[in-house]
Amino acid sequence: MTKVSKVISRGKKQVFFRPLVNSTFQFLCHKDIACFTKCCADLDLVLTPYDIVRMKNRLGIPSDVFLDQFTETKWNKHPRFPMVNLKMDHDRNLRCPFVTPEGCTIYEDRPGACRIYPIGRAALKVDREEETREKFFIVDEEHCLGFREDREWTIEEWMTSEGLDEYNAMNDEWLGITTSQKSLGKKEDFPRKIQMFYMASYNLDRFRRLIFETKFFDLFELEAERMEALAMDDVPLMQFAFDWLRFSLFGEKTIQIKPSKSRFTPPF
Repeated sequence: MTKVSKVISRGKKQVFFRPLVNSTFQFLCHKDIACFTKCCADLDLVLTPYDIVRMKNRLGIPSDVFLDQFTETKWNKHPRFPMVNLKMDHDRNLRCPFVTPEGCTIYEDRPGACRIYPIGRAALKVDREEETREKFFIVDEEHCLGFREDREWTIEEWMTSEGLDEYNAMNDEWLGITTSQKSLGKKEDFPRKIQMFYMASYNLDRFRRLIFETKFFDLFELEAERMEALAMDDVPLMQFAFDWLRFSLFGEKTIQIKPSKSRFTPPF
């Protein structure tokens, strides 16, 4: 008998979290399966910065519009920082706003949590450790018939087939910030730092305006080539935002202040 490590109720559904045995599992999802897209409803789906970059660019809308239309901010998901959830469609029985009877309309740019399903990944990035600690488990929902299919996978095969290597590489940089145990400094600075976290994590278009429409580059050393990339490409901008968050939240030396401004304390 397969051991069940945890059972939770999600709306009217029960979800079983099972340990992954021998790093292999049997699963296949396809359009002809009776439960197709039933998993795409009533989700408690946290979006990462890279998820948002891919989704808002796929839709061709600015990040602030994406956040307003498709997300809700949760303050009880993390002890220090706000998390952003994908907002379910209340007019369609809490269905994902991007799912149709034919499947996902943004499938190539779907969030990492959708890509990895029916596997769950518990990840932790510990300060001073290069590698991410991770464990995998099976997310088994009562309605899912995919486990009856005869396709067997290893974790490595599944990660590659679903494009998860790229997502995990991007997301783990942010994970190192959200799981850091470093101090945020003085309590009176917390509201400002939390606002900075939200903007630099989720609203990249606004973050781009901050650095290009203020005296930011008069204060910090950046190569011209990198500045050009930040102006044109959201992925380098997101990675720079992570450097900025480490600098502004924890005081790490991830961004170089110009020598003439060495005694300057950034007002951001």
